[in-house]
Formats: sequence, structure tokens, C-alpha cells
Amino acid sequence: MESPDELDETMAKTALDIARDQWRAYHTGAAVRQRQVTTERQTQQRWDQAQRLARQAAQRLREEFGARRVVLFGSAAQRSSFTRWSDVDLAVWGVAPECFYSAVAAVTGLSTEITVDLVDPDGCPTTLRTVIEREGIEL
Repeated sequence: MESPDELDETMAKTALDIARDQWRAYHTGAAVRQRQVTTERQTQQRWDQAQRLARQAAQRLREEFGARRVVLFGSAAQRSSFTRWSDVDLAVWGVAPECFYSAVAAVTGLSTEITVDLVDPDGCPTTLRTVIEREGIEL
């Protein structure tokens, strides 16, 4: 942090007199753009991680629980809707009812960073099932 004397000295300078590192402190537009770039990079990394996680979960559901079909839906199905806080929503067909909660535990345990939500489309509201069928991505 600058001392009061250094601050007074800086404030007495014109834009041409300010050093580059001091100028950045006053250039809020650059700071905002830098935050946007950082946020976008973090979101892209999380998107990539979510896509790998969804494929890994689908494979596990097929191999260990006999899933016939797995569909990714929600924000993780569309990059434009995805945020740094998005989770992975999966609809799964073919898992025996008595194994469903074991399947939930298996896929939710795949990541400590991204939540995986598993949905039985036969037991969900018609509106959600319509969204899954219309916007979902088959894995």
C-alpha cells in the first residue's frame, strides 16, 4: 500500500507521468476485461471437466448398473448455458429400481468438484422428461 506522501505524489502526476504498473491500477476497463478472461478460462476448464465427468459416469452406469441409455441435459449439455457453478445432470434408463441409489452413489462419488445429479426419467415430471428428450445429449 502506498504511503500518503506517495499517494499525493502519484495524484499530482499526469497520465503521461504515471508508470505502467501505476496506470493499471487506474485503468478499470483493463481490470474488468482481465477478470472476464480469467472467468471464461475457468468456466471453459470446468466445462471440459464436466464433459469428461459425464462420459465417465455414463460408462460406469452402463458397465456396473446395466444402463441402456444415458442422456446429459441441463446446463452441462450446452456450453452457452454452462457456468462455473453448473453441475452435471444425467437421465438414465435401464437401471433396476433396487440398484438406483447405488448408481447415484457411484456417480456422485466420481468428483469432489462437480456435482452429478442422476434422474430416472420414468419417475420425473412430464415437463422435465420433455426437456431431457428435446435438449439432452445421448452419451
